[in-house]
Amino acid sequence: MPGTSQKGIREWAASSWHKAAAALRAGDLDATQALTGAGRAEGPGQPEPFPSHPPTASVFQTVSINKAINTQEVAVKEKHARTCILGTHHEKGAQTFWSVVNRLPLSGNAVLCWKFCHVFHKLLRDGHSNVLKDSVRYKNELSDMSRMWGHLSEGYGQLCSIYLKLLRTKMEFHTKNPRFPGNLQMSDRQLDEAGENDVNNFFQLTVEMFDYLECELNLFQTVFSSLDMSRSVSVTAAGQCRLAPLIQVILDCSHLYDYTVKLLFKLHSCLPADTLQGHRDRFLEQFRKLKDLFYRSSNLQYFKRLIQIPQLPENPPNFLRASALSEHISPVVVIPAEASSPDSEPITDLVEMETASQSLFDNKFDDIFGSSFSSDPFNFNSQNGMNKDDKDRLIEQLYREIGALKEELESFKAESERRGLQLRGRISELEAELAEQRHLKQQALDDSEFLRTELEELKKQREDTEKAQRSLTEIERRAQANEQRYSKLKEKYSELVQNHADLLRKNAEVTKQVTVARQAQGDVEREKKELEDSFQRVSEQSQRKSQEQAEVLETLKRELAASKQELQVLQGTLETSMQAGAEQNTRIAGLEQERDSLSHAAAQHSKEMAALQAELQQLRDVLSSEKESNRKELETLQIQLQDKESTERTLQQRRAEEQFALLQGSVREAERMVQDALGRLEDPAHISCTGSADYLLSRTSAASECIERLQDAHSKYLANRTDVSTLLPCVALFAHLISDTILQGSATSHMAPMEPADRLLETCKQCGTEAVSYLSSLQDPGSVASANCTAVTDWLRRISTIGEELRPRGLDVEQEELGDLVDKEMAATSAAIETAAARIEEMLSKARAGDTGVKLEVNERILGSCTGLMQAIQVLVLASKDLQREIVESGRGAASPKEFYAKNSRWTEGLISASKAVGWGATVMVDAADLVVQGKGKFEELMVCSHEIAASTAQLVAASKVKADKDSANLSKLQQASRSVNQATAGVVASTKSGKSQIEEKDSMDFSSMTLTQIKRQEMDSQVRVLELENQLQKERQKLGELRKKHYELAGVAEGWEEDGTD
Repeated sequence: MPGTSQKGIREWAASSWHKAAAALRAGDLDATQALTGAGRAEGPGQPEPFPSHPPTASVFQTVSINKAINTQEVAVKEKHARTCILGTHHEKGAQTFWSVVNRLPLSGNAVLCWKFCHVFHKLLRDGHSNVLKDSVRYKNELSDMSRMWGHLSEGYGQLCSIYLKLLRTKMEFHTKNPRFPGNLQMSDRQLDEAGENDVNNFFQLTVEMFDYLECELNLFQTVFSSLDMSRSVSVTAAGQCRLAPLIQVILDCSHLYDYTVKLLFKLHSCLPADTLQGHRDRFLEQFRKLKDLFYRSSNLQYFKRLIQIPQLPENPPNFLRASALSEHISPVVVIPAEASSPDSEPITDLVEMETASQSLFDNKFDDIFGSSFSSDPFNFNSQNGMNKDDKDRLIEQLYREIGALKEELESFKAESERRGLQLRGRISELEAELAEQRHLKQQALDDSEFLRTELEELKKQREDTEKAQRSLTEIERRAQANEQRYSKLKEKYSELVQNHADLLRKNAEVTKQVTVARQAQGDVEREKKELEDSFQRVSEQSQRKSQEQAEVLETLKRELAASKQELQVLQGTLETSMQAGAEQNTRIAGLEQERDSLSHAAAQHSKEMAALQAELQQLRDVLSSEKESNRKELETLQIQLQDKESTERTLQQRRAEEQFALLQGSVREAERMVQDALGRLEDPAHISCTGSADYLLSRTSAASECIERLQDAHSKYLANRTDVSTLLPCVALFAHLISDTILQGSATSHMAPMEPADRLLETCKQCGTEAVSYLSSLQDPGSVASANCTAVTDWLRRISTIGEELRPRGLDVEQEELGDLVDKEMAATSAAIETAAARIEEMLSKARAGDTGVKLEVNERILGSCTGLMQAIQVLVLASKDLQREIVESGRGAASPKEFYAKNSRWTEGLISASKAVGWGATVMVDAADLVVQGKGKFEELMVCSHEIAASTAQLVAASKVKADKDSANLSKLQQASRSVNQATAGVVASTKSGKSQIEEKDSMDFSSMTLTQIKRQEMDSQVRVLELENQLQKERQKLGELRKKHYELAGVAEGWEEDGTD
């Protein structure tokens, strides 16, 4: 700067950089201006370079992006990249960046694309968190550009291709793992939270980090292989352009290496070592590459002043030893504060260092020799000076002291620089931790704000949806009314259009007649004008001839005096002229007559034209009168339409009131029905009622479906309150099903354990209470629109849950085995019946061989009836198999029999249970008959067995006919076989009773020899015996009832007869 002292330059530079640093620390929005203009503004004695209204931050950002990404093969300046980063934080995104980049020819210049990758990498690391969201949409363009540059094997082509792949991998990694910030700085706790403490997530995260680190190392190796390491390429502009992006790569690699080590130790603590062999091999390969690249980078002069690259340990970590984790030291990359901006280093430190060194030397010199001696140190001007030897010794002493002082000064400088470097490193670490905390805080605030915004948007969407639904309902209702009104107006409009078309046709005809008349009048006028022209020409011609004749006559008169000889000629000529004049007069008279006739014709045409004009005016008057009458008629129709609409509105309102009154009556009856069901829960007579859980579930399912139909009908009623035809049946059915559900729930609770029974009963009461509340809201005009039966649905769902808990479980058989099990059980039943028949024949043979008399007769009769029963049961089983086969063939369609049995599992289980019961009953009856024949059994046991077989066969018949066609011939055979079994059972019971009466000895009651006391004693004993037997009979009957109830629960309900019957 000309005209400025060195001190002024130093003061100006220091103040400019201090202002820029203060603006950065304060987070001012014009920090970009302070950074980019620190070296230009406010120079000593210079005018203000900026305009009075500074540009916006987006303009500075655009300028900085264009300056950072250019075609010059030099490294990206730090101040331009910092401005781009601050711009993303200012606008909270990367819209400006991408709007500028999209206009750059990245596919046409490799250097331009390389510098774009460098700046974009910085933005992904240090920019706003929304940079990633705004950049994801350009991921495919980056892939296409990478493939394009990959075809170039020289220059920046391969470098751009690999760098673009790295950026795409980085975007995909942060998209899959949003917990990782762009600069990858995380604590151990945040790393555990990123994996959600799940070993599967840690395993997948480690693989993704390996892929990420591999892309980083590929770029590292490609850049080094493209440089000529035999020359000092790091001090050239082209070499620095290629090496500058590796600073970001070194920062990423240090964090990725640290995280992979920690994750691998965590995985080895949870998984076997063999499972992680691939992870260890891949880590060792990347460890060797990364260690070599770090070592090669640390030797480059370019990196020494910009970054402190950590050195990895000599040997990789031993993941098989868990204690090796404590020996792991996380690599820390330190960026010195003065080296963060290599292109804009302040000159203040240098000036101040030189000034401080000079002042320190001057102070030391003054302390030793004094201030006066410093001006004339050797006192050459003194008259009383020392001699030459003393001066030489003094000079040598001073030189030695000066050398000692210089060495002390150098050591002091080195120590201060070392401590300053340590302090700056510590400050950098603290600033990194502070930045991390600020980033985490900002991220938490952003997440909170995002969640709050999303919640508000969801609330607004919900409100908009509700408003839209209400508006849609109202619009549909209005559309129906408008459609009816439109149909009526359309009919009336069609009539008016028809009338208007008729009038237009009449008007067209009249206009045509008028046009024809006007054309005729025009022709007459043209003819009249032609006649007048011809008459005028004749008149002019006659006048010319008269003038000529007059001239000739004058000539003759003049010549008469001159020559008499020509008198006769002249007289002849005169006579000829007279004759010609007479002819001309005759011709003129004819023309005048013709003119008169033409005038008469024109007058007639004028009269016809006047008549046509009068007719046209008359038609116009008629048309206007018809239009006026139509307008009046239209107004009358509109008035009638308005009256009709008001009448319709009145009628609709009245009808709505009547419909609502009808709805109130139905709802009151429904409410009484539900309240009656709630009241019957406390009725003692209802306590003896029981029910099954399956039937309760069927009732709750029907009630839930009815509630859905009721909600649809309620919505239709709200849309059109004049129609309750769909709502009334739903209300009645709702009350009936809810009441039935409540009563069935209470009946089911009587057979359930105490705790589920209490819960079921209380849930039924709550369901009834909610149903009554819902019905009450339907009766109130103010609350009918807001009536909601969601609570009833919830209580029904709870009843279904309890019913599922109380529901007995079916057969413990896989669905695929049901078909085979049916065939096996039917075959086992047939085999059991055949075995029983064979045993009966064997017992009959033994009885004939060993018994005689009455006993042989009784045994033969009993065993014969049992044989007949077995034969009838065999016929029944065969008929059941035929009917079962017919059901499967008719019902399975294209499916196999096993699939049919699996689809109808409950019916199949019923068949299996019934066949088991028949086979078991046949076996038990044979055993009882054997004991009776041997004289060890009871006749009553044989009768009970026969009754049990009859019941089992009835169960088999019922299970078979559930899905059979009522007109089936096999069904008729089965029913006939069932009747034969009943007759055979009756024969067994009759023969057993007859044999018992023949075999049992009848004791004669002879009381003649007994005294009064003995008779009284026997009477008392008999009464005691009667009471004991009655008590025992009552207990046995109760036991029988409990056994039948348990049998019903374990067999009948599990077979699903009720569900199949309803189907």
